[in-house]
Amino acid sequence: MNPKLLFWVPALLRLATVFVAGGVAWWMAGPIAGLSLALAGAVVALFVQLSYLHRLGNWLDAPASHRLPDGWGAWTDVFARLYRLRREDERNQQELAEWLARFRQAMHLLPEGVAIMDDVLFLEWCNPAAERHLGLTIERDKGLRVTNLVRHPDFIDYIILGRYEQPLTLSLRGRKIECRIIPFENRRQILVTHDATDTERIEAMRRDFIANASHELRTPLTVIVGFLEIAMSDPCMDAGTREAHLKLMTEQGQRMQRLIEDMLTLSRLESDEFPLRRERVDVAALIESVASEARALSGGRHEVTVEIDGPDVMGSMEELRSAFANLASNAVRYSPQGGCIALSWRRGDDDLQFAVKDCGIGIDPQHISRLTERFYRVDKSRSRETQGTGLGLAIVKHVLLRHGGRLKISSTPGEGSTFVASLPNTSLQS
Repeated sequence: MNPKLLFWVPALLRLATVFVAGGVAWWMAGPIAGLSLALAGAVVALFVQLSYLHRLGNWLDAPASHRLPDGWGAWTDVFARLYRLRREDERNQQELAEWLARFRQAMHLLPEGVAIMDDVLFLEWCNPAAERHLGLTIERDKGLRVTNLVRHPDFIDYIILGRYEQPLTLSLRGRKIECRIIPFENRRQILVTHDATDTERIEAMRRDFIANASHELRTPLTVIVGFLEIAMSDPCMDAGTREAHLKLMTEQGQRMQRLIEDMLTLSRLESDEFPLRRERVDVAALIESVASEARALSGGRHEVTVEIDGPDVMGSMEELRSAFANLASNAVRYSPQGGCIALSWRRGDDDLQFAVKDCGIGIDPQHISRLTERFYRVDKSRSRETQGTGLGLAIVKHVLLRHGGRLKISSTPGEGSTFVASLPNTSLQS
Protein backbone atom coordinates (compact mmCIF):
# COMPACT_ATOMS: atom_id res chain seq x y z
CA MET A 1 0.00 0.00 0.00
CA ASN A 2 1.10 3.58 -0.62
CA PRO A 3 2.94 4.99 2.48
CA LYS A 4 0.82 8.16 2.30
CA LEU A 5 -2.35 6.10 2.58
CA LEU A 6 -0.84 4.17 5.51
CA PHE A 7 -0.44 7.51 7.30
CA TRP A 8 -3.64 9.34 6.38
CA VAL A 9 -6.23 6.57 6.47
CA PRO A 10 -5.75 5.67 10.19
CA ALA A 11 -5.55 9.37 11.08
CA LEU A 12 -8.80 10.16 9.29
CA LEU A 13 -10.48 7.13 10.82
CA ARG A 14 -9.52 8.29 14.32
CA LEU A 15 -10.77 11.82 13.55
CA ALA A 16 -14.01 10.41 12.15
CA THR A 17 -14.47 8.32 15.30
CA VAL A 18 -14.29 11.49 17.42
CA PHE A 19 -16.86 13.25 15.26
CA VAL A 20 -19.16 10.19 15.21
CA ALA A 21 -18.98 9.95 19.02
CA GLY A 22 -19.81 13.67 19.28
CA GLY A 23 -22.71 13.24 16.86
CA VAL A 24 -24.14 10.33 18.82
CA ALA A 25 -23.86 12.36 22.07
CA TRP A 26 -25.59 15.32 20.27
CA TRP A 27 -28.43 13.07 19.19
CA MET A 28 -28.84 11.40 22.57
CA ALA A 29 -28.09 14.25 25.03
CA GLY A 30 -28.27 17.44 23.07
CA PRO A 31 -25.84 19.74 21.29
CA ILE A 32 -23.89 20.79 24.39
CA ALA A 33 -23.08 17.19 25.29
CA GLY A 34 -22.12 16.40 21.69
CA LEU A 35 -19.84 19.43 21.29
CA SER A 36 -18.30 18.81 24.72
CA LEU A 37 -17.50 15.19 23.85
CA ALA A 38 -16.03 16.16 20.47
CA LEU A 39 -13.93 18.91 22.08
CA ALA A 40 -12.71 16.54 24.82
CA GLY A 41 -11.74 13.97 22.19
CA ALA A 42 -9.84 16.62 20.19
CA VAL A 43 -8.07 17.84 23.35
CA VAL A 44 -7.05 14.27 24.28
CA ALA A 45 -5.75 13.64 20.76
CA LEU A 46 -3.83 16.94 20.81
CA PHE A 47 -2.37 16.14 24.24
CA VAL A 48 -1.21 12.73 23.00
CA GLN A 49 0.47 14.32 19.95
CA LEU A 50 2.15 17.02 22.07
CA SER A 51 3.32 14.37 24.56
CA TYR A 52 4.94 12.35 21.79
CA LEU A 53 6.49 15.52 20.32
CA HIS A 54 7.93 16.38 23.73
CA ARG A 55 9.39 12.89 24.16
CA LEU A 56 10.79 13.03 20.62
CA GLY A 57 12.43 16.38 21.40
CA ASN A 58 14.03 14.99 24.55
CA TRP A 59 15.34 11.97 22.63
CA LEU A 60 16.82 14.17 19.90
CA ASP A 61 18.62 16.24 22.54
CA ALA A 62 20.12 13.18 24.25
CA PRO A 63 19.63 9.94 22.28
CA ALA A 64 21.91 7.97 24.61
CA SER A 65 20.00 8.88 27.80
CA HIS A 66 16.41 8.56 26.55
CA ARG A 67 14.58 5.61 25.09
CA LEU A 68 12.14 5.95 22.23
CA PRO A 69 8.50 5.08 23.22
CA ASP A 70 6.56 2.43 21.33
CA GLY A 71 4.19 5.11 20.03
CA TRP A 72 0.56 5.09 19.06
CA GLY A 73 -1.03 5.49 15.68
CA ALA A 74 1.26 7.13 13.12
CA TRP A 75 3.87 7.63 15.85
CA THR A 76 4.47 3.86 15.92
CA ASP A 77 5.86 3.95 12.40
CA VAL A 78 7.79 7.21 13.04
CA PHE A 79 9.49 5.83 16.17
CA ALA A 80 10.23 2.51 14.44
CA ARG A 81 11.98 4.34 11.58
CA LEU A 82 13.92 6.52 14.00
CA TYR A 83 14.96 3.42 15.93
CA ARG A 84 16.23 1.77 12.74
CA LEU A 85 18.12 4.93 11.78
CA ARG A 86 19.61 5.05 15.24
CA ARG A 87 20.79 1.42 14.99
CA GLU A 88 22.26 2.03 11.53
CA ASP A 89 23.98 5.16 12.80
CA GLU A 90 25.48 3.21 15.73
CA ARG A 91 26.73 0.51 13.34
CA ASN A 92 28.22 3.14 11.05
CA GLN A 93 29.91 4.88 13.97
CA GLN A 94 31.32 1.56 15.18
CA GLU A 95 32.67 0.75 11.71
CA LEU A 96 34.11 4.25 11.44
CA ALA A 97 35.75 3.90 14.85
CA GLU A 98 37.23 0.53 13.81
CA TRP A 99 38.56 1.99 10.56
CA LEU A 100 39.96 4.99 12.44
CA ALA A 101 41.65 2.66 14.95
CA ARG A 102 43.17 0.64 12.08
CA PHE A 103 44.33 3.84 10.40
CA ARG A 104 45.96 5.12 13.59
CA GLN A 105 47.60 1.76 14.21
CA ALA A 106 48.95 1.74 10.65
CA MET A 107 50.23 5.29 11.05
CA HIS A 108 51.89 4.33 14.35
CA LEU A 109 53.62 1.34 12.74
CA LEU A 110 54.87 3.25 9.71
CA PRO A 111 58.65 3.75 9.66
CA GLU A 112 58.01 7.03 7.87
CA GLY A 113 57.07 10.09 9.88
CA VAL A 114 53.69 11.71 9.10
CA ALA A 115 52.64 15.10 10.48
CA ILE A 116 49.40 16.88 9.53
CA MET A 117 49.45 20.68 9.51
CA ASP A 118 46.88 23.31 8.65
CA ASP A 119 47.36 25.98 5.99
CA VAL A 120 49.46 28.15 8.34
CA LEU A 121 51.66 25.24 9.48
CA PHE A 122 50.10 24.67 12.91
CA LEU A 123 50.60 21.07 13.98
CA GLU A 124 47.37 19.05 14.20
CA TRP A 125 48.65 15.47 14.51
CA CYS A 126 51.78 13.37 14.02
CA ASN A 127 52.75 9.73 14.41
CA PRO A 128 55.56 8.41 16.66
CA ALA A 129 58.05 8.23 13.77
CA ALA A 130 57.61 11.98 13.12
CA GLU A 131 58.07 12.63 16.84
CA ARG A 132 61.38 10.74 16.76
CA HIS A 133 62.59 12.32 13.52
CA LEU A 134 61.70 15.93 14.38
CA GLY A 135 61.88 15.86 18.17
CA LEU A 136 58.17 16.55 18.62
CA THR A 137 55.64 15.51 21.27
CA ILE A 138 52.03 15.63 20.10
CA GLU A 139 50.65 16.26 23.61
CA ARG A 140 52.96 19.22 24.13
CA ASP A 141 53.35 20.62 20.60
CA LYS A 142 49.86 20.28 19.13
CA GLY A 143 48.63 23.66 17.93
CA LEU A 144 52.13 25.16 17.59
CA ARG A 145 53.78 26.23 14.34
CA VAL A 146 56.06 23.55 12.94
CA THR A 147 58.62 26.18 11.93
CA ASN A 148 58.89 27.12 15.61
CA LEU A 149 59.37 23.48 16.56
CA VAL A 150 61.93 22.57 13.87
CA ARG A 151 64.42 25.42 14.17
CA HIS A 152 66.58 24.66 11.15
CA PRO A 153 67.43 27.39 8.57
CA ASP A 154 67.20 25.02 5.60
CA PHE A 155 63.76 23.83 6.73
CA ILE A 156 62.48 27.39 7.10
CA ASP A 157 63.85 28.31 3.65
CA TYR A 158 62.17 25.20 2.24
CA ILE A 159 58.83 26.35 3.68
CA ILE A 160 59.25 29.95 2.51
CA LEU A 161 60.22 29.04 -1.05
CA GLY A 162 57.46 26.43 -1.30
CA ARG A 163 59.37 24.25 -3.75
CA TYR A 164 58.03 20.94 -2.58
CA GLU A 165 58.80 18.96 -5.76
CA GLN A 166 62.14 17.81 -4.33
CA PRO A 167 62.68 16.47 -0.80
CA LEU A 168 64.83 18.30 1.72
CA THR A 169 67.55 16.52 3.72
CA LEU A 170 68.28 17.86 7.21
CA SER A 171 70.85 16.97 9.85
CA LEU A 172 68.92 16.68 13.11
CA ARG A 173 70.42 15.28 16.32
CA GLY A 174 73.09 13.35 14.41
CA ARG A 175 70.62 11.79 11.95
CA LYS A 176 69.93 12.49 8.29
CA ILE A 177 66.20 13.23 7.93
CA GLU A 178 64.58 13.53 4.51
CA CYS A 179 61.48 15.78 4.52
CA ARG A 180 58.75 16.30 1.95
CA ILE A 181 55.60 18.44 2.19
CA ILE A 182 52.44 17.30 0.36
CA PRO A 183 49.50 19.74 0.16
CA PHE A 184 46.04 18.13 0.36
CA GLU A 185 42.49 19.40 0.67
CA ASN A 186 42.32 23.20 0.76
CA ARG A 187 43.61 23.94 4.23
CA ARG A 188 45.83 20.97 5.11
CA GLN A 189 49.41 19.90 4.45
CA ILE A 190 51.20 16.62 5.19
CA LEU A 191 54.84 16.62 6.28
CA VAL A 192 56.42 13.24 5.50
CA THR A 193 59.82 12.42 7.03
CA HIS A 194 62.23 9.56 6.35
CA ASP A 195 65.34 8.61 8.32
CA ALA A 196 67.98 8.32 5.59
CA THR A 197 70.93 7.85 7.95
CA ASP A 198 71.36 4.14 7.29
CA THR A 199 70.79 4.60 3.57
CA GLU A 200 73.49 7.25 3.35
CA ARG A 201 75.82 5.16 5.49
CA ILE A 202 75.33 2.13 3.22
CA GLU A 203 75.82 4.30 0.14
CA ALA A 204 79.04 5.70 1.62
CA MET A 205 80.20 2.18 2.43
CA ARG A 206 79.44 1.11 -1.13
CA ARG A 207 81.44 4.02 -2.56
CA ASP A 208 84.33 3.31 -0.20
CA PHE A 209 84.21 -0.38 -1.03
CA ILE A 210 84.36 0.26 -4.78
CA ALA A 211 87.16 2.81 -4.36
CA ASN A 212 89.19 0.54 -2.06
CA ALA A 213 88.63 -2.56 -4.19
CA SER A 214 89.68 -0.64 -7.30
CA HIS A 215 92.79 0.57 -5.51
CA GLU A 216 93.68 -2.91 -4.24
CA LEU A 217 93.26 -4.42 -7.72
CA ARG A 218 95.04 -1.58 -9.50
CA THR A 219 98.37 -2.16 -7.70
CA PRO A 220 98.92 -5.81 -8.74
CA LEU A 221 97.57 -5.11 -12.22
CA THR A 222 100.03 -2.25 -12.59
CA VAL A 223 102.87 -4.57 -11.62
CA ILE A 224 101.76 -7.31 -14.01
CA VAL A 225 101.14 -4.96 -16.94
CA GLY A 226 104.46 -3.18 -16.29
CA PHE A 227 106.47 -6.40 -16.35
CA LEU A 228 104.65 -7.58 -19.48
CA GLU A 229 105.50 -4.31 -21.24
CA ILE A 230 109.16 -4.73 -20.22
CA ALA A 231 109.16 -8.30 -21.53
CA MET A 232 107.64 -7.18 -24.85
CA SER A 233 110.12 -4.34 -25.28
CA ASP A 234 113.14 -6.51 -24.41
CA PRO A 235 112.78 -9.95 -26.07
CA CYS A 236 116.41 -10.78 -25.20
CA MET A 237 115.95 -10.38 -21.43
CA ASP A 238 118.27 -12.66 -19.49
CA ALA A 239 116.78 -15.72 -17.80
CA GLY A 240 117.40 -14.47 -14.26
CA THR A 241 115.53 -11.21 -14.77
CA ARG A 242 112.69 -12.98 -16.57
CA GLU A 243 112.35 -15.48 -13.72
CA ALA A 244 112.28 -12.68 -11.12
CA HIS A 245 109.60 -10.83 -13.08
CA LEU A 246 107.51 -13.98 -13.50
CA LYS A 247 107.76 -14.64 -9.77
CA LEU A 248 106.56 -11.13 -8.93
CA MET A 249 103.70 -11.36 -11.46
CA THR A 250 102.66 -14.70 -9.99
CA GLU A 251 102.63 -13.24 -6.49
CA GLN A 252 100.54 -10.27 -7.63
CA GLY A 253 98.16 -12.54 -9.53
CA GLN A 254 97.71 -14.71 -6.45
CA ARG A 255 97.08 -11.57 -4.40
CA MET A 256 94.31 -10.54 -6.82
CA GLN A 257 92.88 -14.05 -6.67
CA ARG A 258 92.79 -13.97 -2.85
CA LEU A 259 91.19 -10.54 -2.92
CA ILE A 260 88.45 -11.62 -5.31
CA GLU A 261 87.79 -14.79 -3.32
CA ASP A 262 87.46 -12.78 -0.11
CA MET A 263 85.11 -10.30 -1.81
CA LEU A 264 82.94 -13.18 -3.05
CA THR A 265 82.96 -14.71 0.43
CA LEU A 266 81.80 -11.43 1.98
CA SER A 267 79.07 -11.07 -0.64
CA ARG A 268 77.81 -14.59 0.10
CA LEU A 269 77.84 -14.02 3.86
CA GLU A 270 75.74 -10.84 3.48
CA SER A 271 73.26 -12.36 1.02
CA ASP A 272 69.85 -13.64 2.09
CA GLU A 273 70.08 -16.19 -0.71
CA PHE A 274 72.61 -18.20 1.30
CA PRO A 275 71.00 -19.03 4.66
CA LEU A 276 73.14 -20.59 7.38
CA ARG A 277 73.19 -24.38 7.12
CA ARG A 278 73.94 -25.85 10.51
CA GLU A 279 75.80 -29.10 10.99
CA ARG A 280 77.76 -30.72 13.76
CA VAL A 281 81.22 -29.15 13.82
CA ASP A 282 84.10 -31.11 15.35
CA VAL A 283 85.83 -28.05 16.80
CA ALA A 284 88.90 -29.96 18.01
CA ALA A 285 89.64 -31.30 14.52
CA LEU A 286 88.86 -27.89 13.00
CA ILE A 287 91.30 -26.04 15.26
CA GLU A 288 94.04 -28.63 14.73
CA SER A 289 93.60 -28.14 10.99
CA VAL A 290 93.77 -24.34 11.39
CA ALA A 291 96.90 -24.69 13.52
CA SER A 292 98.55 -26.84 10.82
CA GLU A 293 97.79 -24.18 8.21
CA ALA A 294 99.21 -21.49 10.50
CA ARG A 295 102.43 -23.50 11.01
CA ALA A 296 102.75 -23.95 7.24
CA LEU A 297 102.27 -20.21 6.70
CA SER A 298 104.81 -19.46 9.43
CA GLY A 299 107.44 -21.76 7.96
CA GLY A 300 108.89 -22.46 11.36
CA ARG A 301 109.32 -18.80 12.29
CA HIS A 302 106.76 -18.95 15.12
CA GLU A 303 105.69 -21.30 17.86
CA VAL A 304 102.01 -22.24 17.46
CA THR A 305 100.28 -23.93 20.42
CA VAL A 306 96.78 -25.34 20.75
CA GLU A 307 94.57 -25.76 23.85
CA ILE A 308 91.09 -27.31 23.52
CA ASP A 309 88.68 -27.53 26.45
CA GLY A 310 85.22 -27.04 24.94
CA PRO A 311 82.42 -28.97 23.23
CA ASP A 312 81.48 -29.35 19.60
CA VAL A 313 78.99 -26.86 18.16
CA MET A 314 76.22 -26.63 15.60
CA GLY A 315 77.13 -24.31 12.74
CA SER A 316 78.67 -24.08 9.31
CA MET A 317 81.98 -25.93 9.15
CA GLU A 318 83.11 -23.96 6.09
CA GLU A 319 82.28 -20.54 7.55
CA LEU A 320 83.81 -21.26 10.98
CA ARG A 321 86.95 -22.60 9.29
CA SER A 322 87.20 -19.36 7.29
CA ALA A 323 86.79 -17.20 10.42
CA PHE A 324 89.22 -19.18 12.60
CA ALA A 325 91.80 -19.43 9.80
CA ASN A 326 91.69 -15.68 9.17
CA LEU A 327 92.37 -14.95 12.85
CA ALA A 328 95.25 -17.44 12.96
CA SER A 329 96.82 -16.23 9.70
CA ASN A 330 96.64 -12.60 10.87
CA ALA A 331 98.50 -13.57 14.04
CA VAL A 332 101.23 -15.20 11.95
CA ARG A 333 101.54 -12.25 9.55
CA TYR A 334 101.76 -9.61 12.27
CA SER A 335 104.01 -11.44 14.75
CA PRO A 336 107.80 -11.06 14.51
CA GLN A 337 110.02 -14.08 13.95
CA GLY A 338 110.41 -16.18 17.07
CA GLY A 339 107.04 -15.05 18.48
CA CYS A 340 104.46 -17.37 20.01
CA ILE A 341 100.86 -17.81 18.86
CA ALA A 342 98.33 -19.55 21.13
CA LEU A 343 95.06 -20.97 19.79
CA SER A 344 92.47 -21.99 22.40
CA TRP A 345 88.88 -23.22 22.54
CA ARG A 346 87.14 -23.13 25.88
CA ARG A 347 83.79 -22.63 27.57
CA GLY A 348 83.25 -19.14 29.03
CA ASP A 349 80.80 -18.04 31.69
CA ASP A 350 77.96 -17.66 29.20
CA ASP A 351 79.56 -18.37 25.82
CA LEU A 352 82.08 -20.46 23.90
CA GLN A 353 85.35 -18.79 22.95
CA PHE A 354 87.93 -19.38 20.25
CA ALA A 355 90.89 -17.16 21.16
CA VAL A 356 94.01 -16.32 19.17
CA LYS A 357 96.73 -14.70 21.27
CA ASP A 358 100.01 -13.45 19.83
CA CYS A 359 103.01 -11.58 21.09
CA GLY A 360 103.32 -9.39 18.03
CA ILE A 361 103.44 -5.67 17.33
CA GLY A 362 100.10 -4.88 18.99
CA ILE A 363 97.50 -2.36 17.93
CA ASP A 364 96.93 1.20 19.10
CA PRO A 365 93.52 1.51 20.88
CA GLN A 366 92.33 4.19 18.42
CA HIS A 367 92.31 1.61 15.61
CA ILE A 368 90.55 -1.28 17.35
CA SER A 369 86.98 -0.11 16.72
CA ARG A 370 87.62 0.06 12.96
CA LEU A 371 89.55 -3.16 12.44
CA THR A 372 86.53 -5.05 11.04
CA GLU A 373 85.86 -2.44 8.35
CA ARG A 374 86.57 -3.55 4.82
CA PHE A 375 90.09 -2.70 3.63
CA TYR A 376 90.91 -0.88 6.87
CA ARG A 377 94.59 -1.24 7.70
CA VAL A 378 96.59 0.12 10.62
CA ASP A 379 99.81 0.12 8.56
CA LYS A 380 99.23 -0.04 4.82
CA SER A 381 102.89 -0.54 3.94
CA ARG A 382 103.21 -3.50 6.31
CA SER A 383 99.95 -4.96 4.97
CA ARG A 384 101.49 -5.11 1.49
CA GLU A 385 104.49 -6.93 2.91
CA THR A 386 102.27 -9.50 4.62
CA GLN A 387 100.12 -9.96 1.48
CA GLY A 388 96.85 -9.31 3.34
CA THR A 389 93.66 -8.40 1.48
CA GLY A 390 92.18 -6.15 4.19
CA LEU A 391 88.97 -8.24 4.27
CA GLY A 392 89.88 -10.98 6.76
CA LEU A 393 88.42 -9.43 9.91
CA ALA A 394 85.33 -8.27 8.00
CA ILE A 395 84.76 -11.91 7.05
CA VAL A 396 85.27 -12.97 10.67
CA LYS A 397 82.71 -10.42 11.88
CA HIS A 398 80.05 -11.53 9.38
CA VAL A 399 80.59 -15.23 10.08
CA LEU A 400 80.15 -14.63 13.80
CA LEU A 401 77.05 -12.49 13.23
CA ARG A 402 75.48 -15.32 11.22
CA HIS A 403 76.18 -17.66 14.15
CA GLY A 404 74.87 -15.19 16.75
CA GLY A 405 78.35 -14.41 18.06
CA ARG A 406 80.72 -11.46 18.15
CA LEU A 407 84.40 -10.58 17.96
CA LYS A 408 86.26 -9.18 20.97
CA ILE A 409 89.65 -7.51 20.48
CA SER A 410 92.17 -6.47 23.11
CA SER A 411 95.69 -5.31 22.39
CA THR A 412 98.71 -3.56 23.89
CA PRO A 413 101.15 -1.89 21.47
CA GLY A 414 104.50 -3.66 21.50
CA GLU A 415 103.21 -6.62 23.54
CA GLY A 416 100.65 -8.38 21.39
CA SER A 417 96.93 -8.84 20.72
CA THR A 418 94.14 -11.22 21.61
CA PHE A 419 91.22 -11.87 19.25
CA VAL A 420 88.29 -13.79 20.77
CA ALA A 421 85.53 -15.25 18.58
CA SER A 422 82.61 -15.63 20.99
CA LEU A 423 79.75 -18.00 20.14
CA PRO A 424 76.53 -18.25 22.20
CA ASN A 425 75.82 -21.27 24.37
CA THR A 426 72.90 -22.03 22.07
CA SER A 427 75.57 -23.30 19.66
CA LEU A 428 76.33 -26.18 22.02
CA GLN A 429 76.00 -29.64 20.54
CA SER A 430 74.39 -31.84 23.15
